[in-house]
Amino acid sequence: MPVLVNGERIEDQVIREEARAIRPKLEEAMAGEDPSAVAARVKQWARENVVERTILQQAAWADPEPIPAEEIERNMAEIRPIAPGEEEQARSEIELRLRVDRLFNRVCANLTAPRLKDISEFYRKHRDEFLRGETIRAAHIVENIDENQDEATARRRIEAALLALQSNADFAEVADEHSDCPGRGGDLGWFGPGQMVDEFDQVVFRLEAGQVSSIFRTPFGFHIAKVTQKQPAGPMTLEEVKDQIAETLMQEKRQKLIEPYLDKLMAAAKVEDVA
Repeated sequence: MPVLVNGERIEDQVIREEARAIRPKLEEAMAGEDPSAVAARVKQWARENVVERTILQQAAWADPEPIPAEEIERNMAEIRPIAPGEEEQARSEIELRLRVDRLFNRVCANLTAPRLKDISEFYRKHRDEFLRGETIRAAHIVENIDENQDEATARRRIEAALLALQSNADFAEVADEHSDCPGRGGDLGWFGPGQMVDEFDQVVFRLEAGQVSSIFRTPFGFHIAKVTQKQPAGPMTLEEVKDQIAETLMQEKRQKLIEPYLDKLMAAAKVEDVA
């Protein structure tokens, strides 16, 4: 059923689209409950979401202070390319987003950053949630196979690098001399499983610190890898996660200010079901 929100008509199709968007998560949250109860909740929440979003947008557009044109254009540049004929729609959507952001920033203008005491307390209570998987620091020598080098040539060159290593040459020096990615001694920095291609992970995560692999193949070409350091899985330190926790606490504080503001807008709004 269509809804009038402060005189603005919201068609039923908009509410149905919202219902389709929220249904999967709500069905998951209400697993095992009566399907008719789930359907009723989906319908109710979809209507409430659309009404609240409409009221918020109305409040944002009601602000007489314009958004600077250069700020809108700067945001437009970040989402290009835009299909022909859709520029004005995109510009309007960007302006609305900037207006809503400004509105929330004003509501939360007096927020202060979380205290270190609060960050530490959050970490103490949620320490088991901040887990680090195994990470390693590795270096490699690579001979790429591409339009500039065929497989036979790449294999011959990587074998020359391996021969140098077997003659006790320094890995970093061989990497800078032989690798198609010279510099920094082939150092790849710290990384965890899944950050490199599978073929690379399958080799390096089986090596011990200080161990050098044999020649192996990935989609990029031939490699020789050396693991220089390993860090086992385990809890992350407060120092590692304090910025993440601070952001979480700031979002919670923002939400505590935004929710009553939205409740106030909702209470003052005129919402009517229409035929």
